[in-house]
Amino acid sequence: MASFEARTAAGKGRVTVVLHGECDLTARAQLTAVLLDAVGREESVFVDVAGVSFFDSTGVQALVIAHHAARRRKGQLFVVNAGGAVAAVLELTGLDALLRAPAEERRHG
Repeated sequence: MASFEARTAAGKGRVTVVLHGECDLTARAQLTAVLLDAVGREESVFVDVAGVSFFDSTGVQALVIAHHAARRRKGQLFVVNAGGAVAAVLELTGLDALLRAPAEERRHG
């Protein structure tokens, strides 16, 4: 059985969502809910994917949904600390460019 965990930490004008485990179909509802809650709370949301071991189209979908929700609120969603296969999926889908954090925030954590 796949494992997934999402933790949020609020900071000054931002929320960081730290993901761990596998972002797949079994995590879709939880991931989407956590991201939508975060973009509803703050203007800037950083999604730290350093602890993600698997990332498929359902993870991509959750990021896109949250990105659109953030934009409707005049906010921004960024993905940070992507590596390996997760970085490859983000690059393949174009989300690496769309959700790229400002240079000084790319290794946020």
